[in-house]
Amino acid sequence: MSRGSQRGSHRGLHPMRSLLLAAVLASSLAGIGCAEHHAYRVYDPYYTDYHVWNDDEVVYYRRWADENHRDRDREFKRLRPEEQKEYWTWRHNHGDHDRDHDRDKDKDRH
Repeated sequence: MSRGSQRGSHRGLHPMRSLLLAAVLASSLAGIGCAEHHAYRVYDPYYTDYHVWNDDEVVYYRRWADENHRDRDREFKRLRPEEQKEYWTWRHNHGDHDRDHDRDKDKDRH
């Protein structure tokens, strides 16, 4: 193979590499933008159950923060343990009654 044909084959790969790099960067940036919306499970040690921390739970958390004069933008996991306990106590007295009722029915079955 001559030097000229070797250069030609490398040139053909260059646009593909650029396209691949652009795709990788775009998917990375998309992941960064969505990072705030990922749900995760949070264990409530006071009521020994789990809650899915998602947009719905954030609504309850902000309502609790407003009612109790707390910073609504502070992350739950950054609260002191006694504040987390206050939240879980409040949370179990507000909303999600259907979920709690379903959990109680599951206990009765076993």
